Amino acid sequence: MSQNIYDDPDFFAGYSRLPRQVHGLAGAPEWPALRAMLLDLTGSRVLDLGCGFGWFARWARDHGAAGVLGLDLSRRMIARAKADTDDPAITYRIADLETVALPGAAFDFAFSALAFHYVADFDRLVREVHRALTPGAHFVFSIEHPVFMAAARPRWTVDAEGRRTWPVDGYAAEGERRTDWLASGVVKHHRRIGTTLNALIAAGFAIRRVDEFAPSAEQVAQDPGLAEELERPMMLLLSVVRDAGR
Repeated sequence: MSQNIYDDPDFFAGYSRLPRQVHGLAGAPEWPALRAMLLDLTGSRVLDLGCGFGWFARWARDHGAAGVLGLDLSRRMIARAKADTDDPAITYRIADLETVALPGAAFDFAFSALAFHYVADFDRLVREVHRALTPGAHFVFSIEHPVFMAAARPRWTVDAEGRRTWPVDGYAAEGERRTDWLASGVVKHHRRIGTTLNALIAAGFAIRRVDEFAPSAEQVAQDPGLAEELERPMMLLLSVVRDAGR
């Protein structure tokens, strides 16, 4: 079973105060890049993996989705999503992405935001998502960038020319990593970019687009704190399609 850190009261309180949770998708700097990967959702049956407070589920319905199933391990997340949603076409359920069993060919689009780096068996999960999608369906998701995760020390160093550099510790050593973020001992799972892409290909997905997100100059001007994200990639955004023949 995955670590359920989000149901820790202190962690949840801190998480709820993050800009992306206070302002929703508008508070997520990578959202414009993710949105550019989406196709028309009109009439689609949507699967939202690690749905959190339900921000994307509600957005999908506002943009034509026929229905949305949102899954999250955290009962606190699901309770908040239900409280903030008044739409019978959106269903929220508690589910562990590590072991979830999905109905076959039940969805036309799948989405996930910053959830899969908490999953140890990514290969199993993407095979399950592939089985749950209809042929030709798209799957768009974001994860913490492996370079960011491999930087065990969350600080930069300065080289001889005054440029900031980030330490990357053991990038090739895949597996469990523990970090202190809003709470001590948060468990994440480090995979190289190639490992992630090859798992998707082996499951029967074709890669459509890969984006190592960095904020735009306009975003940095609006929020100078984002300048730090120009030093190393923090997020990896992927768009894939389920091969029609598999």
